[in-house]
Amino acid sequence: MEYVVTSLILLVVLIVGAVGLVVPRLRRRELPPPGESRPGETRAGTTTLERPPAAPPVPQTETLPPLIERPAAPPVVEEPVVEAPAKPALEKPEPTAGRLVRLRARLSRSQNVFGRGLLSVLSRDHLDEDAWEEIEDSLITADVGVEATQVIVERLRERVRVLGTRTVAGVREQLAEELTAALDPELDRSLRTAPHDGRPATVLVVGVNGAGKTTTCGKIARVLVADGRTVLLGAADTFRAAAADQLTTWGERVGAETVRGPEGGDPASVAFDAVKRGIDVGVDTVLIDTAGRLQNKVGLMDELGKVKRVVEKHGPVDETLLILDATTGQNGLEQARVFTEVVDVTGVVLTKLDGTAKGGIVIAVQRKLGIPVKLVGLGEGPDDLAPFEPAAFVEALLGADA
Repeated sequence: MEYVVTSLILLVVLIVGAVGLVVPRLRRRELPPPGESRPGETRAGTTTLERPPAAPPVPQTETLPPLIERPAAPPVVEEPVVEAPAKPALEKPEPTAGRLVRLRARLSRSQNVFGRGLLSVLSRDHLDEDAWEEIEDSLITADVGVEATQVIVERLRERVRVLGTRTVAGVREQLAEELTAALDPELDRSLRTAPHDGRPATVLVVGVNGAGKTTTCGKIARVLVADGRTVLLGAADTFRAAAADQLTTWGERVGAETVRGPEGGDPASVAFDAVKRGIDVGVDTVLIDTAGRLQNKVGLMDELGKVKRVVEKHGPVDETLLILDATTGQNGLEQARVFTEVVDVTGVVLTKLDGTAKGGIVIAVQRKLGIPVKLVGLGEGPDDLAPFEPAAFVEALLGADA
């Protein structure tokens, strides 16, 4: 029994000793010989880590459309840029001195009636009674008027008889002198447009429908600017939609401000505001355009009287200019008479003398009403309105060959 126990003990010791010898050998690693490296190391002794193999690429799958489609966004529409209308270029009208002479050719049609009609009579060797009657008829046809014609012909016959004139040039010269005298060259034809008493001069423009009043009002503004005045316009024609726009355009061309009111508004209120504005800004002249009206419409004429009374709250109206269409002939005399009674017309602007008008109407207006013609319109151009000069006008009517 003891022998068995002793054998077991020896066996255990042997096993333990064997284990003690084997385990250290397993832990110890062999060093490589000089100049060699272990697997996984560089020669400098740096360990290189091995990367795992790349993962296989993931196959792409098709993107399925959403079950509910969203509506496409509406395209962005850019609003067009609206440019402000360009203002008319500022113009500088030429001075009015001598303008009537420069526009002399515009009277050619009137000259046909007034001048050349007389040429055939004056060229005769002897002026008998029939010849004088023809001269008289020519003057009446040219709208000089019956009374004025009789006076002119009688004076001309007396001068020819006393002076013994026999040549065409001599008779023509004497006729020109008589016509000029009938126009009364001593009348004051200047426009009262200078400021005074700390306020601007006020000019009221009146006339019947269709006389070209608003256009002529714009041309008058150009006449004043050409003569060195600063001007403010009042658009008191509130009944015609385009009147205020038209007048504003005329003003912008010469740098003149336009005061306007609502369409269909009170014209007297616009006129009052225009004069007030003129006083505030210190212009030389306030030019007020009124609505056209027939002289036989009592209500409209009373309204015109109201416009003048309201304006006169600032001070007296310096000029009231009546626009007359020269083609209306003797009918213009009745217009002038009624307007004079209502607003005390101080001067006449005779337009459309370049067309079929007969220049003798100038003589008739002045002789019948005692109102001087201050401006005449001889065309459609912006500067075809000229200060009236009696001698130059007569010369233009008679023509160089008459």
